[in-house]
Amino acid sequence: MRAVLHVCTTCRGTVPDPVPDAAGTDAARTDAPGPDVPRLGARLHDLLSRTAPDGVEIRPVECLSACSQGCSVALSAPGKWSYVYGRLTLDDAADILSGARAYAGTADGIVPWRERPAVFRKQSLARIPPHTLSQE
Repeated sequence: MRAVLHVCTTCRGTVPDPVPDAAGTDAARTDAPGPDVPRLGARLHDLLSRTAPDGVEIRPVECLSACSQGCSVALSAPGKWSYVYGRLTLDDAADILSGARAYAGTADGIVPWRERPAVFRKQSLARIPPHTLSQE
């Protein structure tokens, strides 16, 4: 069974959401992308989708609920531990793909610490146990 790299396409990256000004309207932002520019998460998904590693399906998702952590991705596969990573940028694409490839090659989803890319060692937001049908 293939590993799935879920990429949040609604992530805005490190640009925080607009803050209401004193009048209660969204303040003008010069650093926020315009309405015609895809969000950073969607751009990260597009970049990662171009070179999916063998054994990895790259799937867009609308939200991973890690909004305060910049761009986020999650790795999962049946019977394996799942992981959520955040604070990612387009510059991390090669490391994300490398980490996804290593994850896909494991039986349980646990890649040895030293074999993980730095972004996977330092930017892990959650580790989720494998789902089992029976609780022991």
